[in-house]
Amino acid sequence: MTSSREHDIVVYGATGFVGKLTAAYLASHAPANTSIALAGRSLSKLEEVRRSLPASAAEWPLIQADAADTDALRTMAESTRVVITTVGPYAKYGLPLTTACAEAGTDYVDLTGEVLFTRESIDTNEEIARRTGARIVHACGFDSIPSDLGVHVLHAAVAADGAGELTDTTLVVTSMRGGVSGGTIDSLRTQIEVVKKDKKLRRLAASPYTLSPDRSREPDLGRQSDVQLVDGKDIAPGVKGWKAPFVMASANTRVVRRSNALRDWAYGRKFRYREVMSVGSSVASPLVAGAVSAGLGAMVFAMTVAPKKLLDRVLVAPGSGPSTKAQENGHFTVDIYTTTTTGARYRSRVKAKGDPGYKATSVMLSESALALAFDRDRLPDAAGVLTPATAIGDALVTRLRDAGFEIRAEKA
Repeated sequence: MTSSREHDIVVYGATGFVGKLTAAYLASHAPANTSIALAGRSLSKLEEVRRSLPASAAEWPLIQADAADTDALRTMAESTRVVITTVGPYAKYGLPLTTACAEAGTDYVDLTGEVLFTRESIDTNEEIARRTGARIVHACGFDSIPSDLGVHVLHAAVAADGAGELTDTTLVVTSMRGGVSGGTIDSLRTQIEVVKKDKKLRRLAASPYTLSPDRSREPDLGRQSDVQLVDGKDIAPGVKGWKAPFVMASANTRVVRRSNALRDWAYGRKFRYREVMSVGSSVASPLVAGAVSAGLGAMVFAMTVAPKKLLDRVLVAPGSGPSTKAQENGHFTVDIYTTTTTGARYRSRVKAKGDPGYKATSVMLSESALALAFDRDRLPDAAGVLTPATAIGDALVTRLRDAGFEIRAEKA
């Protein structure tokens, strides 16, 4: 990627809810003299966003670009070192921008949890991005940085101790306060609509190795379900209560498995990974976990069969989000447990303040872009369609720790 670009970072979709949060974070935390531009369909709305930002953003350039205007997207990609995009659902609007960035040798980050979109991006852009040196990095928000970096530091701790490879590994959402964004819901609805019409895509989405660079080389580890109930004692000693399925597991698990495969299965050929969420440790936890599982199933079923107009009345709308107070009061803690091939047990933790889907996501997305723009000498030697761990790795861990995140791993 050339260093003589007009901008360091372009925030595309800056008029959306998370786009505004991302722009505000960059205005307060990007290094002085960072060249940042705001981009979107409407110049007047971009001007409104810029006026709402701190004084440091007063001179930020504005770029008008529609998601369907390939020429405008190409010009935008060629003008910057890194593009941040919050424009979803990505299956509807995202692919032309990924390709524009891949062809321009421009690094790219988004916050998608859309597995089929990511698969399409891999198939379309992998070879192009490798040739130009671009890093196309999907899932740089709550989907899927806590999962991907949590396993990344877990593996690093095990490797540093010479304790073997990872085997059965479980992420537990120990605590979380915050809402699911309207964009996330809209993305889920879009993917459900797609798989309803195409059995082949339905099978692809259901595969644990949807995002693998080479599914024929993946190990056969049996069924790896994203909707199972799990007894805490089967995760690690001291983990109490039954655990419910985690709504984001179907995206996060596939990102983590792609990280393993891109590293030539460095985590281990017996690495089995799943994600669940805590519902307490009382004697009623099996019933609560079952109720949560049934609720998730009912939500997906409703999205499958209910009329769109009816769903629009009851679901969170894209572009909307919680109040500032609710964002500040949000938080999340995830703990990841593993047993290694030598029988050792390790645990990692990723913890942060702020609503996971909004405030914390804007931090993760912004710091991913800042790392790509300014930490080149500390990034893994890689190009193509990557994951947060394989594209940014330790540089992002350091940045997020500096931003107030707790990210650590230790022998249990």
